[in-house]
Amino acid sequence: MTDRQNPIRLVFAPVRALFVSDASAGILLILVALAAMIAANSPLATEYHHLFHGELFSAEAFKLNTLHLWINDGLMAIFFFVVGLEVKREWIEGQLSDNDQRKMPVLAAAAGMILPALVYLFFVNAEGAQDLTRGWAIPAATDIAFAMGVLGLLGNRVPASLRLFLLTVAIVDDIGAVLVIALFYTANLKFAWLVAAVVVTGIMMAMNRARVSAYTPFILMALLLWFLVLNSGVHATIAGVVAALTIPMVGKDDDTMLEHLEHNLAPWSAYLIVPVFGFANAGVELGALGLAGILAPLPLAIAAGLFVGKQVGIFSAIWIADKVGFAPRPEGANWAEIWGVSILCGIGFTMSLFISSLAFAGNSLLIEEAKIGILMGSLISAVVGYTILRMTTDHPDDQRSPYLEEDER
Repeated sequence: MTDRQNPIRLVFAPVRALFVSDASAGILLILVALAAMIAANSPLATEYHHLFHGELFSAEAFKLNTLHLWINDGLMAIFFFVVGLEVKREWIEGQLSDNDQRKMPVLAAAAGMILPALVYLFFVNAEGAQDLTRGWAIPAATDIAFAMGVLGLLGNRVPASLRLFLLTVAIVDDIGAVLVIALFYTANLKFAWLVAAVVVTGIMMAMNRARVSAYTPFILMALLLWFLVLNSGVHATIAGVVAALTIPMVGKDDDTMLEHLEHNLAPWSAYLIVPVFGFANAGVELGALGLAGILAPLPLAIAAGLFVGKQVGIFSAIWIADKVGFAPRPEGANWAEIWGVSILCGIGFTMSLFISSLAFAGNSLLIEEAKIGILMGSLISAVVGYTILRMTTDHPDDQRSPYLEEDER
């Protein structure tokens, strides 16, 4: 009996696919989010909240006296560092390096940030909740791991061009999110610290131009930059992106420094840092909010922004750009498939949770409501997007599972 005929292998092939494809990071995030929700709504709720929000120590220079702050302001700086490395590589030698190639992803990402923000603002203003306008950027972000994870569940059914398009849009989306955080969620700037951070950045740029090949000087300067930015009033994670942009593509000995760092740090970011962040931030006490809290203007506005705003913005941008000849749609993809991927872009988790903590800092109720909206919008986008792609994709190269072929070999 061949593997193709073996019913046991046929049954378990999709399960194996979760852990040998790009779905694994997304599946891990789903499990982490579920674990956080269970912990926050179980007898362990007190311990869960005390673990992350109980005071560790008080240090004026660091301003980080809870595990939650160390994760959001410290550990996540590494996540943003990896994002910065990825953005720089893509911009210099990847899919964003050519003007013609970057037209469509940049346009789609911009529309995919503007429309969700407008939908969000429409909902909160319609409900007379103008005090919630500060959260306009929450539904503007797409979670790369989650979205690519859902695509991974579909195997080779989705055209490679659409996978690449989704990844590129998500990268441009990250650039936009970083700019939003830096420009709109920065307050009480302390210029002495900021000037010092600029000086350190200048030193790192000089090291880049001198093609310094050692990693240690860059790491030490990046840590110093993070400390200075932490005290400047700009969110500390921005230091991660800035530091990444100063890393040389190639050192003196032709070592591919940036690619080497990205290759080594990306798994730690995807499988440790982001899941830890998710577990620390996704837990919501549903009983404390009640049905009224779950259906409050803020959760509904965020969910609508993610599910409605993202798909309308991205799909419309692609359709218009293709029709007017500004940029072609992804090669080999039909409009139903593009629609499905546009909906998947409404999966906002990591960056959306992060922005919500900045938008409503100090207001635990609004942060909890925002989490509900993010989870609702992301879940609906994931399920609907997956269903549409599952029903509309039938590419010849996916007549059988690639994982079964691997087993036969």
